[in-house]
Amino acid sequence: MTTPIPPGIAVPDQVESRLGTLNFMDGVPDKASTQKLYDNLDFQRAVQAYLLALPVVNQASNRNNILTMGPANKTVPIWENLVDSTTIELTANDNTPYTWFWLDLREGPVVVEAPPKVLGLVDDMWYHWNGDIGLTGPDKGKGGKYLLLPPGYKGDIPEGYFVVRPGSLSVWVAWRSFVVDGDPTPGVDLVKQHTKIYPLSKVDNPTSPRFINMSCKPFNMVGPAGYQFWELLNSVVQGEPTETVDPTTLGFWASIGIQKGKPFKPDARMKKILKEAAAVGDATARAIAYRFRQKNGRLFDDRQWRYAFLGGYKFQWQPGVANLDASAFFFFLATGVTPAMDTRIVGKGSTYPWTALDSQGNPFDGGKNYKLHLPPHIPVATFWSVIVYDTQTRSMLQTDDPHPSVSSQNKDLQTNADGSVDVYFGPQPPTGKKSNWVQTIPGKSWFMILRLYGPLKPWFDKTWRPGDIELQE
Repeated sequence: MTTPIPPGIAVPDQVESRLGTLNFMDGVPDKASTQKLYDNLDFQRAVQAYLLALPVVNQASNRNNILTMGPANKTVPIWENLVDSTTIELTANDNTPYTWFWLDLREGPVVVEAPPKVLGLVDDMWYHWNGDIGLTGPDKGKGGKYLLLPPGYKGDIPEGYFVVRPGSLSVWVAWRSFVVDGDPTPGVDLVKQHTKIYPLSKVDNPTSPRFINMSCKPFNMVGPAGYQFWELLNSVVQGEPTETVDPTTLGFWASIGIQKGKPFKPDARMKKILKEAAAVGDATARAIAYRFRQKNGRLFDDRQWRYAFLGGYKFQWQPGVANLDASAFFFFLATGVTPAMDTRIVGKGSTYPWTALDSQGNPFDGGKNYKLHLPPHIPVATFWSVIVYDTQTRSMLQTDDPHPSVSSQNKDLQTNADGSVDVYFGPQPPTGKKSNWVQTIPGKSWFMILRLYGPLKPWFDKTWRPGDIELQE
């Protein structure tokens, strides 16, 4: 007995596809087609695994390189004289001194005594936000004692601490202090005076860490692409609890051979696929980053400015629905996740409009001249800055000036008669405009971030809009 089969259920004996001709015997692929299909499936999953792993490998490289300065819980790198272009780190700023260190919770809870007047965060190894420290944290900028508990900790929790529960044993803590009348020293002194890190078990004998000044010190924290990427990812999966990572992400990693408690030993076929997938994954991340296609990523319909955070600090289309491109974009370009970087409270936090394209939608050419016009009454409660970055390293562009930026903190900044400001980019400064100019390098592209600290109402209601960056003939 037979019955009619609706269209779309059965497959023909031959299917033309981007993989070539696929051959079937009554719905069963032959051996050659099966191999093509599995090679394609492994490659597709590897590319997606790569994009999902960007935050983790970002953190792994951050941690591994910072720990070359000294052991966790005891060593605190600090950019006392601001970050400069000798530091290779994803879109760091040169406006505020960074304090930046890693904790290890493998031997139990750790106390961090934070200084006053800082703006900071706690992110775990999976790049999940665990809490804020300082002005946007529970100490409200007064300083305080933070107790970081290992995943699954069930011991007693003493009173008198701000408790943080990271989802990993390796934990990144970073904060910014602030420049006072152009001088970073007062904020740095507060950090050195008040910061302590010690096990909860030694609360009666708190210790100060060893500070290392990282300013003007050639140093890299940006993770590699290529096959090394997978090795870094595997090291994290093997070394950290994975309970806070969603099953689908862990499933993508497991599908390419990275699974907790099991050796990562791809055969020659799979290793070839992984190498190609890493190259395509990196290329895809660059397309997403520099030519972001989601319309809701635009700040304004008629301009090239983009949001840094799309879908909030969790990068979601709506609650519980991940925006995969928004996440890949951010973690390819940036460091640090906290709601404070996406605040919509007038006069609080900061915001980061940015662009990699000129007014005509073309990438910036370091051999050409450009101009950015900032209309009068730039809407900030504290200050603003423009910083230029290298499209390869996503770090500050290395030029003759280690600080490739223009800022309202610069006492030599030139303001137009109406209160507007023009910022110039190019190999040579326009006559008489050097204080408003950022050097660029022929043969290299670049992108820039306009940081607004303490953004005001005209920013949020879009009555103040920066101009596009215009190519100058």
